Parts: sequence; C-alpha cells; structure tokens
Amino acid sequence: MKFIGLTGGVGAGKTTVLKAMKQLYRVRILIADEIAHELMEPGTVCYRKIREVFAAYDIWRSDGSIHRPKLAEVLFSNEDLRRQLNEIVHPAVKEYIIGEVEQERQKNKVDYVIVEAALLIEEHYDTICDELWYVYASPDIRKKRLMKDRGYTEQKVEQIFAAQLSDDAYRRHCRRVIDNSRDEQYVIEQIKILYANEEKQDGDTECRQ
Repeated sequence: MKFIGLTGGVGAGKTTVLKAMKQLYRVRILIADEIAHELMEPGTVCYRKIREVFAAYDIWRSDGSIHRPKLAEVLFSNEDLRRQLNEIVHPAVKEYIIGEVEQERQKNKVDYVIVEAALLIEEHYDTICDELWYVYASPDIRKKRLMKDRGYTEQKVEQIFAAQLSDDAYRRHCRRVIDNSRDEQYVIEQIKILYANEEKQDGDTECRQ
C-alpha cells in the first residue's frame, strides 16, 4: 500500500484525479477539509479549544455549532485568529490521518490511501506521505473552470491565485505531476503510466536484491 498526498491549486481538478484513481485501483480517500469539519463539531477536543479562542465572537449557531460563513468573515479580517485556528485544527487533522493510514496498512486491502488537501506542502505532509502528487492545470483553464463552475468573479479568482503556491513551488516539492488540462481520459492514461513505472521499479528492486 502506498500513501499519496494529492495537492494543487484551486480549480486544477483534484477531484477528477481522485475519481480516476478510484476507477482504476483499490483506493481509500481522505479529504482534509472534510476531516477538519468533523473535528470542529461540538463535543470534540478541537471544538472546545475553538470555543475558548472565539468565545467573544458571533460565530455560534443556536445549537452551539460553528456558523462557518461567520467564522470565515472573522478570519478574513484577522490573521492572528486564522493562525490560532490553524494551530488547533491542522495538527489534529494530521494526527487523524496518520491513524487512518496505519489502520489501512494493517488491513492491507487497498492499493493506495490518498489524502487530498490544498496545504499539503505548507503543512509538511511530505514527512508522512510516501509521495506528493501535484495536479496541474494552466491558470487560464483554472480561471475558466472557477468562473463557470463556482460563479467566481475574475477578481476573486486572481485573489485566490495570489494567495496560493506558485507552479514552481508545487513542482519542487512533489514527486509526480498529473496534467489535468484536458479530459478525464488523459488523466487516466497518465495514472496508468505512473502505476506501470512503479511496478517496473519495484520489480527491478526485487531482482537486485
């Protein structure tokens, strides 16, 4: 079993790559954002810490859960609070993922465990993943996708792009690059080639041993 970290800029099409992987192989997928949401629900350790930090802010629903749009508004204008929230949630997410990966290794029933997250590089997931994969699409294609699929304005897209890592930074940190500038079949073909090359490398290693 191989543990892959999948990352890339917004609009690159990471979901397309995950879908292709599920079609081809036995895969367990972990979405960092979804895990973070679960770990921020009432009753969790993260929730109690967040409640302390944000006690004075109007981000709470009547049932005590976090009103995420209001939280986003607060974080947008307060970098210190954003940092404090990240320091609470990100380590908890990584700890959870490490536990899930270990369970999958013990079960030995999947070919890949893939964690998808926008901040894999920034959060140093290279220290726990076997490999990081970068999903690439040109800025023009990403912009068109975001404006069409999510209704973003061109200005919002540019702001998002400016806040993310550059293409060079992704390529420096990631071992594999998957080009998602075309259709899904093109992605599938690239993944098959990656898998075939890995099988060949594993075979060569066994022969040398």
